[in-house]
Amino acid sequence: MIDKNTTIKVTNRDNGSVGYTIPDLGNMHRVFESGETKEVTINELEKLSWIPGGMNILKNYLIIDNQEAINYLLGDVEPEYSYTNEDIKNLLTIGTIEQFEDCLDFAPEGVINLLKKYAVELRLNDVRKREILKAKTGFDVTSAIMANDATEEDENAATEQKTRRAAAINEKTESPVRRTAAMPTSKYKVVSK
Repeated sequence: MIDKNTTIKVTNRDNGSVGYTIPDLGNMHRVFESGETKEVTINELEKLSWIPGGMNILKNYLIIDNQEAINYLLGDVEPEYSYTNEDIKNLLTIGTIEQFEDCLDFAPEGVINLLKKYAVELRLNDVRKREILKAKTGFDVTSAIMANDATEEDENAATEQKTRRAAAINEKTESPVRRTAAMPTSKYKVVSK
């Protein structure tokens, strides 16, 4: 029998925040920011699984770092459930097409969201993987990369330092200043006949 007071680590694997309120625990409210890990009891997770949407949060967005708790709360899970950020990056860069397709078919939603995020950040080179991702999720990596590039260009143009080359037309300027020295006057007097 599992001890429900055991504290275990739980991490938000999604690229957005995840929160829940558990009425059975006095309306206890908890929020996990993206990538944040917290220690919670198995009892809390069990009560989370009983509320509407709670099981979805456990299966798709939070990752439980305790195999016994996973078995107790979720039963059998697919290998993709335990994918880390490094596993996802490796899948994108060196994983086979078959591994990639299996991930898209069996991974929790949080893993799929991270897959999209890292595909853009790493500028996924594999055109076949880009096509598969678009076909299965509707997410277009090529368009997302182009949008990021355009945004960066706009930001770079906005932060470029500009300097004036001349005074504005409506500003008063000082009287003109001679730019060359005047010709010296001659010692000789010119006489004409």
